[in-house]
Formats: sequence, structure tokens, C-alpha cells
Amino acid sequence: MKDLHVETKCIHAGYSPKNGESRLIPIVQSTTFKYDTSEDMGKLFDLEASGYFYTRLQNPTSDYVAAKICALEGGTAAMLTSSGQAASFYSIFNICQAGDHVVASSTIYGGTYNLFAVTMKKMGISFTFVDPNCTEEELEAAFQPNTKAVFGETIANPALVILDISRFADAAHRHGVPLIVDNTFATPINCRPFEWGADIVIHSTTKYMDGHDATVGGCIIDSGHFDWQAHADKFPGLTTPDESYHGITYVEKFGQAGAYITKATAQLMRDLGSTPAPMNAYLLNLGLETLHLRVQRHCENAQKVAEFLQKHHKVAWVNYAGLPDNQYHALAKKYMPNGTCGVVSFGVKGGRKEAERFMSKLQHAIIATHVADARTCILHPASSTHRQMSDQELYAAGVSPDLVRLSVGIEHVDDIIADLAQALESVEA
Repeated sequence: MKDLHVETKCIHAGYSPKNGESRLIPIVQSTTFKYDTSEDMGKLFDLEASGYFYTRLQNPTSDYVAAKICALEGGTAAMLTSSGQAASFYSIFNICQAGDHVVASSTIYGGTYNLFAVTMKKMGISFTFVDPNCTEEELEAAFQPNTKAVFGETIANPALVILDISRFADAAHRHGVPLIVDNTFATPINCRPFEWGADIVIHSTTKYMDGHDATVGGCIIDSGHFDWQAHADKFPGLTTPDESYHGITYVEKFGQAGAYITKATAQLMRDLGSTPAPMNAYLLNLGLETLHLRVQRHCENAQKVAEFLQKHHKVAWVNYAGLPDNQYHALAKKYMPNGTCGVVSFGVKGGRKEAERFMSKLQHAIIATHVADARTCILHPASSTHRQMSDQELYAAGVSPDLVRLSVGIEHVDDIIADLAQALESVEA
């Protein structure tokens, strides 16, 4: 389906029903699958045949949806996971082991930062975090002889920093390692990182892809571009025999286009089991069918809301790459000319106290930790997720006391703005 537009792929990619089959992706709600002989099943365990034997590894419903996302991103292979965090973990752990090192953007989502800096550190994998705006010298200095990957986010959550994908891809490739990009906020509707040099793309499908606050999930997609064999000494898990699968060498058996995802499925899903439920995959597909429509509306609404906030006398500052004076506006135009995402952050004049007052007066925006679904959601970190921190501690964490994170939904934009306007009038600043 490479020649079709992305809008068409949202509807049709991943599943082509045959004569008399279900028009919608079927929900295969089964843990196991029946075979006529042990020999037939044995071929699956030896990776000599394709098929299903246990849903902890693979399930047809999930594979149909993964194939759709793969087509949207322009990849060669993909797999679903039970959450975006699982996708982040698997994407690194699939090519790293104790003693290895990764370079990562310092502005990535806080949950991912903690996964890397704390949890995976305990597993013996170290990370160097670099400012995405660092100099070339600083970026080069972050690499070590044992570096195995570079990781960043297309649009950082919640900092809204735009990653210079080509620059980080070039640096990764100079050192013989892949660039892994979390494309959750931009989605493949607005940005396709593979076209700019990224090698692996991941998503928290919980966000825009689902779009309705219904299911938690993740996805990993391989571009098929990175030549693992050319750097065989760095990636022995892909380029040397896997004794747990009868000595199969993934690159030799499945080629450059399939080795990475096959290994992640055969090893990591087998052993760790971060598997999405078939029903969740089905619901995700329903969200994907309208992704192209919703993302456009999210971006149109967010642009108008950002422009309104920027002019409001009770607002101290606004961060949205669609604004011409935003420091990432040029990068956004380069990588995402049709829009970035629906998330806007801004500061309420008067600091923490007045931001809390503003939040208490909202009538329609939903106060929630979630972002990127159809409903407008809003969060004041200083009084909720970061409420245990003093103002000084908030600044140190990069979250100012006045900061409000607004995930602009797909309601009529005039209603969103009216709600913000009446709440801002209560601010005493």
C-alpha cells in the first residue's frame, strides 16, 4: 500500500478481508491456537513457519493493527505492546544488555526518563542525556565506545521541544548505531521520522492513535534501513546465533527488514509478555481509522487557542511551535509543515496561586493527567502531579509554578476558547 495516501491507509492498511470474511478486523479472543500435529506446532517454535500458538507472543488482531501502523510510518515490520512504556523499554532492550550505553534527549517524557535513568540503570544499561539544542561538540562527546543507540522524541512531552531528527540521525549513524524516535505527539499524519533518517519509531498508541481515552498501548516499527550486519560487533543479539531458538541468527534468517521485530517478538514478548489484549488492539484500530481527521482538527484548534492565549493579558507566556516567535517554529515547519500536535503549554500570571484559581473556574475542559484524545484535557502540574515540590524544586525540574498543560480537543474551538476566557477572567494579576 506504499502508493496510497496516508488517509487511505488509515482506513484500509493492515487487513484485507477475503470473500465472505469480516469487513472489520476480527477480534481473535483466544490465548491458544489448535494444530493437527506436533510437527506443525514445532515449526512455529523453531521459527520455520509463520503462525500463532500463544497470544503472549502474537495474536492475529494485534498483528493486523501493527501492520496498519507500519504502513502509516513507512516501515518494514512492527509489533504492538501493552503500553507506550513497554514500547520504549523493548526498543532499547532489544539491542542492549548490561554494560551498554545509550545517548538520549534530556527533554523526553518524565516516565521514559525514569525508566532509562533509574530502572534500566539497575539492569546495567547506562544513559547520557543531552540537551536537544546542544552543540555538535557536546553531542559528539556524549557517545562512548559501548553506545548502542540514540533516543529522542519528535515532539517532547510535555516540553514541546522539536527534535532535529536529521541532525541526531547523522550523529547516530557516524557512530554505527540506530536512531530511535518516539513519534507519539506528531503521529505519522504530521511527521514520518524514517524519511528524515530515523531507524526505529515507537508510539504510545494510548494518545492520538487511540484518541478516545479507551485503551493503553504501544507500538514499535522498524524502518528496515539500519544495516545490523555492517555493525555486527555492536549487535550480537541480532548477528550471532540465538541458542534459545536453536541457533537462529536473526539477520541471516529474517534479513535487515525483519530481524529487529522478529527478535523483539521471539525473545522479549516470550520472556516478558507485555502483550496487548486483542480487544484493545481492535479498539485501537477504530481510533486509527479517524486519525487523519482528528489530528488535523487538533492542530487547527490548538493553533487558534495558542494565538488567543498569546494575546490574553492574564497569560504570561505560551509555548507552541505553531507560533511564529516560538524557538522551534523553523524546525516544526521543516519536519511537520502541516501542523505539530494539539498540546499547548502556557503560564498564568500570578504564579501557582492564580493558576490554581484559573483551574478551579474551568467548566468544560477536563482536569486529567491524560493528553491527546478527543476531549480537551488540562493539567496544572504544580497543584497535582508535582504538588509535593516547592517553587524552587519545580523550576529545577523544568516545570514552572504557573505552567498549565492544555491538550486541545476536537470540540468547536469557540467553545474551548470561551471556557478558557471565562476562567482567565478570575485571575487576579
